[in-house]
Amino acid sequence: MGKADEPLSEGDYEALANLRYTLRRFMDFSASAAKTVGLPSQQHQALLAIKGHHAPDPMTIGVLANRLLIAPHTATELVGRLSLAGLVERNADPGDKRRQSLTLTAKAEAVLHELSGAHLKEIRDLTPELISILNKLNRPQY
Repeated sequence: MGKADEPLSEGDYEALANLRYTLRRFMDFSASAAKTVGLPSQQHQALLAIKGHHAPDPMTIGVLANRLLIAPHTATELVGRLSLAGLVERNADPGDKRRQSLTLTAKAEAVLHELSGAHLKEIRDLTPELISILNKLNRPQY
């Protein structure tokens, strides 16, 4: 792939369409898997973002909003629902009482473990297809 102003081939359009289709298939799988354990997709994404956060600073509502590409007030509402469901705990920051760090409960850990195993299997199944598509998009244009 070249610059945005370079002409695209029919193969480029086909590969882009196939990439979007494959990603949508995965997202549909993900939403369905979360639904089977009683979680809306966004709640599953939030649990995964919290579990996968290993930065020096703690996971906060602001960090979660950034990771999920949502507004901070939307993240606050999401964390409220997760807290009511017994999936997330809010912990006051000892240095700044206005800030809260987020941690998963044992219930959330169990749900996330089940979902993540299924997701990894699906990703492994899709890997050859995705690599093929990405290789087509990564070929230099002449």
